[in-house]
Amino acid sequence: MINFVTGPLFTLSLAVFALGLIFRMVAYVAGLDGKADRIAYRAHTDRSIPGIFASIIKWLIPGGSRGWRAQPVAAVLFFLLHFGAVLVPLFLLGHTVILENSWFGISLPALPADLADLLSILSLVALVLLVVRRIRLAKLRILTTAGDWFILFLTIMPFLTGIVARFELCGNYEGWMLAHVLFGELFLILAPFTKLSHIALFFMSRAQIGMDYAIKRGGAARGGAFPW
Repeated sequence: MINFVTGPLFTLSLAVFALGLIFRMVAYVAGLDGKADRIAYRAHTDRSIPGIFASIIKWLIPGGSRGWRAQPVAAVLFFLLHFGAVLVPLFLLGHTVILENSWFGISLPALPADLADLLSILSLVALVLLVVRRIRLAKLRILTTAGDWFILFLTIMPFLTGIVARFELCGNYEGWMLAHVLFGELFLILAPFTKLSHIALFFMSRAQIGMDYAIKRGGAARGGAFPW
């Protein structure tokens, strides 16, 4: 079973993930309508291109946007979660071995084990605190659907099962490791079809908003921290 889920099933999951996100990005761009959106996407590139990069980069920097500065605690938790969610799946030694064996021999450098453990734990703690925040704040709780709770569950489980298996907290290492791999692959398969597609669409939407503000709302003339 382990050989199957880390071999053919992993390859299938990664293919669905990659091709699905590419399709969502292409569909996003194809759905843009300059007249309906009232943005001259193909004009004023001297404003729109810098606007794209400003929008994306500022939102990738803690405190780089007004949105992050307005909610610093949530921003810290968000970045803790995403540091682990990006770095650990890509550069954990066990993951790099599976990737090399299953996906065209691609080899990535591996994180030191202690750093990978720390990032995983911090990401799990951040996830739990974000869930608590969502429960406690009425304005967030009201907007949260059953699908959102499922996405949070699906995001937590690969970290939780991986940590339990890594430190052998509950015995049955093989069972927890199998659960870890299956939850990770379920995450990959469902990402293009759920809100997890923001993995790619974040960059598309930030680019669109950056063009909008740079062309129509004078954003190109503003310096310093991104104003939206």
